[in-house]
Amino acid sequence: MPHEEIQLAVEAVEAVYNPAIAALHGVTLEVRRGEVHALLGANGAGKSTTLKAVSNLLPAQRGRVTAGSIRFEGADVAALSPAELVRRGLVPVLEGRRCFPALSVEENLVTGGVGRRSGRAEIARDLERVYALFPRLRDRRRITAGLTSGGEQQMTAIGRALMSRPRLLVLDEPSMGLAPLVVDEIFRALRALNRDHGLSILVAEQNAAVALRHADRATVIENGRAVLAGPAETLRGRDDIKAFYLGADPAVPPAPAHDVRLHVVDPAA
Repeated sequence: MPHEEIQLAVEAVEAVYNPAIAALHGVTLEVRRGEVHALLGANGAGKSTTLKAVSNLLPAQRGRVTAGSIRFEGADVAALSPAELVRRGLVPVLEGRRCFPALSVEENLVTGGVGRRSGRAEIARDLERVYALFPRLRDRRRITAGLTSGGEQQMTAIGRALMSRPRLLVLDEPSMGLAPLVVDEIFRALRALNRDHGLSILVAEQNAAVALRHADRATVIENGRAVLAGPAETLRGRDDIKAFYLGADPAVPPAPAHDVRLHVVDPAA
């Protein structure tokens, strides 16, 4: 399916913390409407900072965007509060399976609907959609979230975001610390949402193998710079990507940077 309309445009973004620790150096990427876009990179590469910039959450961690622009569906992200972005459909799921540990699984989910001022009937319908996507949450809905497994907490965090009815779901390291079978379950559910409901997804992942298996396109970020971008299938076939991110032993030299199927990002451009 073609994805022509740009839903999220990140253009030459630079960001710092505290206030002079440089974190991003001219990051550029695009998320097209209705696609799954993976942001790949090692720990500390700048993936989380990019997602926080996209969600306008950097100021909460003494960070700020110092150059460039971020636009979501044409609106300047810097001019909107995180809450307003959520109401407009850009909904983040932060790293660390952030639930309200003292609330039940279902109470956690309901907070997502309350945040967008949904009525009781609307919340009930959205709960059924989340339970259909993650059936184990239905079985655990009365359990205190802090007593559930890591995988169930991640599903709860994603489910709470879905209760806000996002148009762009922004996920930070959803596989972190989870068993491979649980990771596959979560990514299959996300891909089903994308396929069946047209939900756009931007997901930052160290687990490049699973991300590239489910993504349409991907951007590789290193040392705060976007260095490669292209179709996920093309990136999966590159020997340098296999060696660095997928743990494979390349049999042939890496694909040349001028490969027409892949966009090589030039930070100086």
